[in-house]
Amino acid sequence: MNCLHVLLRVSQLRPAITRIPTRFRYTQHQGVKGIRNRKSFYEAPVQTELHEQNELANVNAGDMRFLDDRAYEEVAGGAMRINRDVAIAQHVFILQPYVKWSAKRTTPVDVTPDDQLAEATALIHSLPNWQVARSLKVPLESLERKTLFGSGKIAEIKELLAQLRNERQVNSIFVSKGTLSFAQRQFLEDEFKLPVLDRYSVVIQILRLHATSAEARLQVAMAELPYIWSQAKDASATQTRRQGYSLTDQQKEILRTRERKLRAELDDVRRQRRLLRKKRKQLNCPTAAVVGYTNAGKTSLIKALTMEDAMQPRNQLFATLDVTAHAGYLPCNLQIIYMDTVGFMSDLPTGLFECFVATLEDAMLADIIIHVQDLSHPCHAAQRAHVEATLRSLAFSVSQGNSNAGELPPIINVFNKCDLLKPNAQVSMLAEQTDTAMCHLTSARTHAGLQTLLKDVEQQILDVTGRRKLQVRVPSGGPEMAWLYKNAAVVDTKADEQNAEKILMRVVISQCTLDQFMREFC
Repeated sequence: MNCLHVLLRVSQLRPAITRIPTRFRYTQHQGVKGIRNRKSFYEAPVQTELHEQNELANVNAGDMRFLDDRAYEEVAGGAMRINRDVAIAQHVFILQPYVKWSAKRTTPVDVTPDDQLAEATALIHSLPNWQVARSLKVPLESLERKTLFGSGKIAEIKELLAQLRNERQVNSIFVSKGTLSFAQRQFLEDEFKLPVLDRYSVVIQILRLHATSAEARLQVAMAELPYIWSQAKDASATQTRRQGYSLTDQQKEILRTRERKLRAELDDVRRQRRLLRKKRKQLNCPTAAVVGYTNAGKTSLIKALTMEDAMQPRNQLFATLDVTAHAGYLPCNLQIIYMDTVGFMSDLPTGLFECFVATLEDAMLADIIIHVQDLSHPCHAAQRAHVEATLRSLAFSVSQGNSNAGELPPIINVFNKCDLLKPNAQVSMLAEQTDTAMCHLTSARTHAGLQTLLKDVEQQILDVTGRRKLQVRVPSGGPEMAWLYKNAAVVDTKADEQNAEKILMRVVISQCTLDQFMREFC
């Protein structure tokens, strides 16, 4: 066999071809019988790996019966005021405290009390049969005082509650603060004679509702424990023994046993996911983690990029709890895996999301990160800053002990839902960004801006993974063609005008794979 002529014409190649709008795309060459069917054969291992990745959430999670423990539920219900039966109708009075002096605020300056109250209302509406009976913004000098509210504001709230009780039923009070101390909640419950919830306990209720897979249930169960221990510690500090707050020795042992089992199960999940990542690496398929604030449109964007009909995005907070993998194609015909992830939310302890590290680890170790942001949201900038801070914290947790601890992959910012803004508002938003080269205005609903985004994703993937575009001359219909279809991304093919027995293949290939090809065929 004569030595193959490999034409390394990287810079001279014309720009990447327009993305073909079908879900699976094969070579455009029509002259070689049977070649178009070979690509689907070589895609099979990738599709099998994705199936294993997504099914991992439902299998190999050990014996899950220990999660349904009545004794534990009594402890959790007392600490978090949560109910296993979410179908029970709840009428909630929302109190949105905020620090009135800007110098003392911990929230970003562009987040107003109205914005905070809107998010608190969205949290309540995320639970079926939960309704907002009334809401009230409460200005404070500090969020740390033992009673939280002053005596005058307590009296005002009591009067409003009395009026509400005459009009409709009120089941609970939601104080939209990350976490309430034991002393704060005990005082408020004594004053108002109603269960008092904070943001952490409401979010846990939502996560419980949406946690259907074994993986998600394990992680939500783990996220509950730090809150329960914190409440018990606060209760002990006040030297107050009250049913539902102070833990007996038996209840403490129940919590310790549950925590040991959860850690063992989640360690097993992490080991299995490491094996799947290793298999995925062997398949040489690049990955992009899609992250963002809750309900920013991450799942909708992945569906638009992959044309995967089975995906069903929902307009809900924390609708996605499992990290799932979805295959798509870049303009150069290179297959890529998009990792869908759980959304983040502000005014919650980072420790809550660190309990999802078993699955978020897949995202943090991806080749690139696509940060999806809701451009139409009034707190878009604050949400972006919060997600970036959370990513840095999680990156450090995931890669502890490694030399690159705390480092993040390249991030592409995607400003989604641009169709909900007027054109001049879109331009204004984009002008505020410091690095417009990595920012994209998109709409997952109308598919606006997706082609430009895909080209940027392609370039980032090629840079990070060391791939490049080459043109290779091989015998038409020979084993070299089959090898390239299996191990590289074929952009297109065309007949060689100088030699009818040869064919020119434009491929995307890594240096390691190219060396393999040369050793085998040259």
